Amino acid sequence: MKNKTPYDPVVIITVALLVTTGIIMVFSSSFSYAMVDLGDGYYFLKRIIIWAIIGVFAMYFCAKFNYRNWTKYANIILLISIILLILVITPLGKEVNGAKRWIAIGPITVMPSEITKFAAIIFVSTSITRKRDKMESFFHGVVPYLILSGIFFLLIKEQPDYSTALVIVLIIISMIFVGGMKLSHFIGLALSGSIAFVGLLFYIVKHGKGYRAKRLTAFLDPWADPTDSGFQAIQSLLALGSGGLFGKGLGRSIQKHFYLPEPQNDFIFAIIGEELGFIGGVFVIILFMLLIWRGIRIAMYAPDLLGCVMATGITCMLIIQVLINIAVATSSMPVTGIPLPFISFGGNALVIFMASMGILLNISKGGFIYVQTCMC
Repeated sequence: MKNKTPYDPVVIITVALLVTTGIIMVFSSSFSYAMVDLGDGYYFLKRIIIWAIIGVFAMYFCAKFNYRNWTKYANIILLISIILLILVITPLGKEVNGAKRWIAIGPITVMPSEITKFAAIIFVSTSITRKRDKMESFFHGVVPYLILSGIFFLLIKEQPDYSTALVIVLIIISMIFVGGMKLSHFIGLALSGSIAFVGLLFYIVKHGKGYRAKRLTAFLDPWADPTDSGFQAIQSLLALGSGGLFGKGLGRSIQKHFYLPEPQNDFIFAIIGEELGFIGGVFVIILFMLLIWRGIRIAMYAPDLLGCVMATGITCMLIIQVLINIAVATSSMPVTGIPLPFISFGGNALVIFMASMGILLNISKGGFIYVQTCMC
């Protein structure tokens, strides 16, 4: 009888808890807005449940699908993602609140930038594996990925969505570093990138106009403009502070009642803090830490370079988005639109993250086999 290697149970349980928490909190945070503006308090709940079910199937498929087979489709997935990014800035793109980040297909809206994260992980991990012996070369191991990052960045910034563009660039850099990039190249890239980023921020603060400059100045002092640029940060801090240790109770948030804009999306962690308190916020953070730890472990014990780099990209995507979202909610960085994985409302993001967890599960099976073989 053939022995079956189990999937990583910690990943499965942690994802299930996070998705369940997300469904509950999306319903709680969105009910008032959905009732008043859409005439249906269950509007977001019904949709997030549908997307969660689709995500379960995506996760199951990716867990069963051998991760090595993704290399066969890496080029086509990359091409599709680039085409979608181009389409979103054409008249086919759907504009919401001044940003054009979606493509409407009947009742379904697709967010190409979320698909791009997945495509970047698949393509870059495949590319690194195919030229592993050339990764220490700056021309072969750095330049092509800088060009790819630049293409993604230029297309996504037109939406405009600088934060997502930056997330994708950071994911790619983390993957090529683990894939064999020379340390000197990484340090040089990190220093030059940091200098350019700080210079850009300084320029925006001193000479910039529009909402980006307002967001940066509001981060430095949100109370200087409490009714405009500092409004979101202040309302988020009020929500977190009023929750105390144990929170006001599930469903009893005050800030979600048209004080905190889009509470079911970018600022859902603030609602968690208000309703479930410090304990609830810490619980969610611990779940993410568990999942990140397992992702790192799966990358370390992956049976080959492809699995290692792919798991690294998925785990870094999770780390970056969790850090940015919670930092925004706690006013530790300027306001930006990065959703909290598995919890914020957003069907495309939920399905992509659950599919990515399925890939992690598939890699973990090979990793466990590898560990068991080494121990024998």
